Amino acid sequence: MPTRRVRATFVTLGVFFAAWAALAVAGGRAAAFDEPAWTTDQMRQFLLTAKVVGSRRTGKGVTTPWRLTLTDGTVTHDAAFQTIDEHKMKNEFADGTVELNFVDSYMYDLAAYEIARLVGLDGMMPVTVQRKWQAQTGALSWWVPTKMDESERLKKKIEPSPSVNWNDQMHRMRVFTALVYDTDRNLTNVLIDNDWKLWMIDFTRAFRLQARLVNEKDLVKGDRALLARIKALDGAEVARVTKDYLKKSEVDGVMKRRDMIIQHFDQLVAAKGEKEVLY
Repeated sequence: MPTRRVRATFVTLGVFFAAWAALAVAGGRAAAFDEPAWTTDQMRQFLLTAKVVGSRRTGKGVTTPWRLTLTDGTVTHDAAFQTIDEHKMKNEFADGTVELNFVDSYMYDLAAYEIARLVGLDGMMPVTVQRKWQAQTGALSWWVPTKMDESERLKKKIEPSPSVNWNDQMHRMRVFTALVYDTDRNLTNVLIDNDWKLWMIDFTRAFRLQARLVNEKDLVKGDRALLARIKALDGAEVARVTKDYLKKSEVDGVMKRRDMIIQHFDQLVAAKGEKEVLY
């Protein structure tokens, strides 16, 4: 018969493995520490070629994308699969507002990621590729391990450490939101990982044609490096990297808003001074 100390050891191990198993189920992969230290190109290749071995609906958002589990035989990892591609002449929202020429499309996720790469913000977005699964074509995005979204953070009144420059990350996101005219940049699609890094997801309602800034009042501070890259954006290059996802009118909209963003921050600097506006 096992001694009391041995029985206690068995209990402790049992609790440990039960917790480990629960973490594996919740995370959809072997464990949190299995996150591979891969380059962007390696992640892209995995997303394009790995075999899908599991799937379930996320139950989040209006479009409820799939959460797929993929494996290449060595590494197993999850990805979000978005297939929405809805086009309407007129869409009426629950609050009574109406949008003409409404589009809600996974192709905008792909376009947003490509433009983020051009302006150096792809590190704030999961690697995203186009792929077909079960006869459906959609945007497949690397699943980023996160601890909460911005909605949960605010609800629980959790303050980030000053060392993570949280506000700077938020300002970068707001500038990018204005550039791609994302009409659905809500708190639930702003994710936060364990290092307090901000991740932007879900751009399916971006790229409206209006030559205005959807969130101009929020554009109060700008990252010098980001603004320089936006100013240097070349319309032909934007068209090239998004040729399978955006129409010419949508690319033209990006470039018009590029000019408006630069003008907006030039005016802010003139009014308040560079130190108050740029970082």
